[in-house]
Amino acid sequence: QVQLVESGGGLVQAGGSLRLSCAASRSIFGTYTMGWYRQAPGKERELVATIVSVGITNYADSVKDRFTISRDNARNTVYLQMNNLKPEDTAVYYCNARRFDRAYDYWGQGTQVTVSS
Repeated sequence: QVQLVESGGGLVQAGGSLRLSCAASRSIFGTYTMGWYRQAPGKERELVATIVSVGITNYADSVKDRFTISRDNARNTVYLQMNNLKPEDTAVYYCNARRFDRAYDYWGQGTQVTVSS
């Protein structure tokens, strides 16, 4: 079992920045893909960014060049640096850990990000 705890959400004006953190309860980065997803009101949950065990990253087109996913192996923590935020980035952001064989899939509780215009 893996627990994921997100933090760092909040209210920010358009053009501002936030950094989300996701702390895993144990060391898993060697065998899990870590990801950030978001869900806006009335919309389906969507992928924001992922980082695989070897460090390769992937981003949704809507956040490329604005968001950066990274991790600190020593702290078992994944980050999402969000710059130049837009009102359409408003959503609940969820951290995800998926094992390489998809046998295990864990989610955090979510953290609210609200961007005002």
